[in-house]
Amino acid sequence: MENNISYIPENKQDRKWGLTVCSLGFQKVNPGEDYPPQKHNPEYMFNPSVGRVLSEYQLLYITEGKGRLVTEHGGKFEIKAGNMFLIFPGEKHSYFPDPETGWSEYWIGFNGSNVDSRTNEGFFSPLKPVYFIGYNENVIELYREAIRTAQRQETYFQQLLAGIVNHLLGLMFMTDRNNRMQPDEEGRRIVNRARAFMQASVETDLRMPEVAEHVGVNYTSFRNLFKQYTGLSPAQYFINLKIHRAKEMLRSTSASIKEISIILQFENPEYFATQFKKKTGISPTEFRNR
Repeated sequence: MENNISYIPENKQDRKWGLTVCSLGFQKVNPGEDYPPQKHNPEYMFNPSVGRVLSEYQLLYITEGKGRLVTEHGGKFEIKAGNMFLIFPGEKHSYFPDPETGWSEYWIGFNGSNVDSRTNEGFFSPLKPVYFIGYNENVIELYREAIRTAQRQETYFQQLLAGIVNHLLGLMFMTDRNNRMQPDEEGRRIVNRARAFMQASVETDLRMPEVAEHVGVNYTSFRNLFKQYTGLSPAQYFINLKIHRAKEMLRSTSASIKEISIILQFENPEYFATQFKKKTGISPTEFRNR
């Protein structure tokens, strides 16, 4: 995905909704590049060695590379791919990628009484701003949908963006808490290896016992461990990967629905269309037309 940054003015009517989005985007910072890139509005620019204070929340997701986060209340945190972190309004902070690795980041900035109340109730705390969710296609797709929504700016788009932020926060909170319940690091490694294997095999007719064999675990144990870690069975997760790939192909290629179903190794176009509608609520044809 290409670098993409949006700044969004909010109005009094939008604020009544309880949550409004101020800024969002994606940027890839290559090793050795200056950070932050000189593409932001002046009020968002900062010197990482000095830090800054914002008047909004910002939720960032690092998908590649590593770096560091420093916050006034939380202290210093090593950030790696798979981490999300939440910046709080009025709190001095700084974050930056490791010059040797760079990083890829999605972010969305927002304000509102909805998030204030959750912070006041202790669901989110400046003392613990970092969350581990691993590589999560659902989170990436939510950020991308927010970026597309901001670009279109259709009537009442702020309300749609607010829904995406709420979804991101809920998914982050749930996934991080579930991950912290994992019994050991070995289980985490097994599941991450399995997810990477499925990612690389999304255009094949991969069977889940093959995945269990690949990671060296019997299928029943693997299925239970995978569901404990991700909240999905391996088969459901693999179907989700295929649907995400199908959506990208519907957006960016001229391949027919039948051709996409063949490329992604669905049993037939009808089964592909059924699964697509089950996961997205609309047919592949409706998705492409939108």
